Amino acid sequence: MKVVSGLENLRLHPKLAERYKGNIGYLCHSASVDASYRHGVFTMKEIFGNRLVKLFSPQHGFVADVQDDMIESNHYLHPYFKLQIWSLYSETRIPSDEMLEGINHVFVDLQDVGTRVYTYIYTMTHLMEACARKGIDVIVLDRPNPVNGEQIEGNLLEKEFSSFVGRHPIPVRHGLTIGEVALMAKKYWNIECKVAVIKTEGWARWMNFEDTGIPWVIPSPNLPTVEAAFTFVGTVLYEGTNMSEGRGTTRSLEIIGHPQIRPFEFYEHLAAVLQKNTLTGFVLRPVNFMPTFQKHHNVSCGGYQIHVTDRKQFAPWKVCQVLCREFYHHPGKWFAWKQPPYEYEWDRLPIDLINGSDKIRHWVEKNGTLEELKVLEMKGRDEY
Repeated sequence: MKVVSGLENLRLHPKLAERYKGNIGYLCHSASVDASYRHGVFTMKEIFGNRLVKLFSPQHGFVADVQDDMIESNHYLHPYFKLQIWSLYSETRIPSDEMLEGINHVFVDLQDVGTRVYTYIYTMTHLMEACARKGIDVIVLDRPNPVNGEQIEGNLLEKEFSSFVGRHPIPVRHGLTIGEVALMAKKYWNIECKVAVIKTEGWARWMNFEDTGIPWVIPSPNLPTVEAAFTFVGTVLYEGTNMSEGRGTTRSLEIIGHPQIRPFEFYEHLAAVLQKNTLTGFVLRPVNFMPTFQKHHNVSCGGYQIHVTDRKQFAPWKVCQVLCREFYHHPGKWFAWKQPPYEYEWDRLPIDLINGSDKIRHWVEKNGTLEELKVLEMKGRDEY
């Protein structure tokens, strides 16, 4: 059965839109499309006419053309839509009074990818907090979690490691839609915003993105495929290291590597470790690649592509933490933790912000066991 997104639901049921009088803002990006790949701005203009007065964009910009961490987007007047676009990844990540002036409702229509480190849910919760102060309603046009809503993995964020890549105490793979995050924020994180969710019709928690029938459009420049959304759960942690996570290649966040890795020589060791720890559902393929930008730009790297063969068995967070441990203790001694700044944090290690804890880094450094990692992973899980 085809799933109907929140955007489509709004279009198909005119009475939903009748609830919202006054001027409208729309937080969206390149993946805010309908079932025919048409951008949501067209739908919102058809529904609300000239009451659609402002657009807002998250990290990576309105058209997802801006690269990663701390590369900001500008505010500008869209040349075709003739609407002001306010960037919420600019000199500020928190909407200002000027940005919110003259609007009564803000619709949020972002394709999240189900991993805590992805920033769109925090753009939304910052928006909710700002709208609460101004008495502005927030309406989330929900979209499916592309890596399904059943599988949860990774440790809960510890409050002292909160940042723009982790504001709230959720696991790394959190199992929520962006609409569910909004409802959780209101109920459990004390964001006193008037919020409503226009649901996805027909979505079931077991569904992966291809099961929905909704078009996949890249939600950010380095997640070109649905497959990358699954590996991203684990490979994102390499942003906190001196290893490439494949940016600058055509399979970013499916590939990891470093110029000092000899992939075939080290493969036998890695394969034995993964087998010992019964980590399955994927194939680790030795590769060489040359990033065209970012880490190790124009330098040949040895490494591995992670090919997912069984999504139910694949545990990307555990796989990539175990691999990180092995790279850290590689006899070549080339591995290093990336140093600050990272996502506007200047005094904490990026890896600790990504992990939402320093305990995982300590586990890596002391060469801990998988069972010890699982203990860290499960702390607070029942409450979540």
